[in-house]
Amino acid sequence: MFYRVWSAFVNYIRAMEPLFTATRFVRYRLTAKTAHGVHSPFVFELLNNVIRDRTPFYAFRPIESIRSKLLMDNTLLEVTDYGTGAQSGNKRRKVSDIALHYLLPAKYGQLLFRIVNRFQPKNILELGTSLGISSLYLSAPHRTSTVHTIEGCPQTAALATANFQRFKARNIEQRVGEFSTVLPELLGTIKHVDLAYLDGNHQYRPTLDYFETLLPFCNENTVLIFDDIHWSRGMENAWEEIKKHPDVRLTIDLFKMGFVFFRKEGPPQHFTLLY
Repeated sequence: MFYRVWSAFVNYIRAMEPLFTATRFVRYRLTAKTAHGVHSPFVFELLNNVIRDRTPFYAFRPIESIRSKLLMDNTLLEVTDYGTGAQSGNKRRKVSDIALHYLLPAKYGQLLFRIVNRFQPKNILELGTSLGISSLYLSAPHRTSTVHTIEGCPQTAALATANFQRFKARNIEQRVGEFSTVLPELLGTIKHVDLAYLDGNHQYRPTLDYFETLLPFCNENTVLIFDDIHWSRGMENAWEEIKKHPDVRLTIDLFKMGFVFFRKEGPPQHFTLLY
C-alpha cells in the first residue's frame, strides 16, 4: 500500500513545485476523509458509487491501448505551450515523452468516465486536449453527448484527432487555438455547459479567468473539474478563490482534481476526500 501511494506521489510531482507539492500531499493524506467522515448524502453516494468504484468498464481497455501506442511513439512534435508561464513557447518533444509525463493517468481518466456516466451531461467542455486520452474518457460513456475540446498546439491536436478516429469517437468536436480567444466563441455557440474539465493553463489568473468566463453558462446541475489544483501556489490560490465564490455550493478536493458543484441544497460545503 505504501509503495503504491509513494509511486503515485513521485510521478505526480515531477513537473511541479516539488517541495510545495510534497508538503501539500502530506497535508492531504493527513486530513482527507474516508466515507465514514462524510455526512452529506450526496457526497457519500458519489464517493462510494462513483469516485471509488473499480468496475472495469468496456471503454477502458481500448483507450489504454491507444495510450500504450503513444508511449512507444518516438515521433518529434513541435509543441506550442501557452500554459506554464516561463516555460511557455515552442519546444520539440517526442510523443512518447508527452504521453509519459503529461497525459492524464488512467486512474483519473477512468474517474472522468464514471463522473460523466453518473451525471450524463449533454454539453461537455475540455480545456487542454493534449493527445486526446482524457477526451476519449469524457466521450465514451454517452455517445449522444458532445465533447467540445480546445487545444493550443496544432501538432498535438492533429495527433489527438487521429486518436479520436482510431477510437471511432464521433461525438468529439475539437478546436485549435489559445483558450482566451477560442473559449468565448465556443460558449457563444453552445450556450450552456453541463460539465467542464479544465486542464490547460496552470496559472492563478488564467484559471480564475476561465472560471469567471464559464459562470454565465453554468446552471445548478453543472459540474466543473479543475486538474492539478495543488500543482503550485498559484493554482492552489485559484482553487481557494473558486471555493469562496457565492455561486459555488459544494467542492470536493481529491488532491489532483477539484470538483465544483452549484447545487442549491443547504449551506456551502467543502470536502477533502481520500482517493
